[in-house]
Amino acid sequence: MILDVIDVHVRIGGSHILQGVTFGVRADGVTALLGRNGAGKTTTVRAVLGLVPGTGRVVFDGADITGRPTHTIVRHGVGYAPEDRGIFGALTVAENLRLAERDPLPRYDLVFDLFPELRSRARQPAGTLSGGQQQMVAIGRALLNDNRLLIVDEPTKGLAPLVVGEVAEALTRAGTATTVLLVEQNLPLVRRLATDVVVLDQGRVVHTGPAAELLGDPERARALLGVATRGGRRA
Repeated sequence: MILDVIDVHVRIGGSHILQGVTFGVRADGVTALLGRNGAGKTTTVRAVLGLVPGTGRVVFDGADITGRPTHTIVRHGVGYAPEDRGIFGALTVAENLRLAERDPLPRYDLVFDLFPELRSRARQPAGTLSGGQQQMVAIGRALLNDNRLLIVDEPTKGLAPLVVGEVAEALTRAGTATTVLLVEQNLPLVRRLATDVVVLDQGRVVHTGPAAELLGDPERARALLGVATRGGRRA
């Protein structure tokens, strides 16, 4: 496992959000973190990154990163594209990317190959981009460095179908080069990308296993996720 989350608890504002979350992420490929709204998915990835206080242990690539500052975790080789994208709207696309540079040789060729619009819009303020284009900036920043783990939170949320396809293609290629932990509710995308799934419910892990096995069982998917799958689509 490249990432082990062990008995993680998070309490926020008096609420016990994560209640002993434990799972592993295998090196290489894509692991999808699934669950109904409010299940604790985003809190889980934020706990891994040290963005929320909690108890338990997080081990990345053999190193215990529990309690380390977020910038130290990132420098250890973790890229993050947050749900809210986290771009700097007043800065240009090029400036947003430049701020993310960490490696001596940032992978601009890869980013521009996946998202050619970012090259053509390099001088445009990021705040004037469409939602899909802003998502490209967020993922592009995470791909710019040679990270061993890429955490992507709800990358297709609110995007048009055409843009969803572009993001899916980028994540497919990213998954061949590094390990991806993907938070996503678009089940066709999960079916396309994920090798493994972890399902949360009310702050607890209720299922782990191969993605194809879960998504190929409509009754099980309905029980765990509140949706059924027919031919890989939400029903």
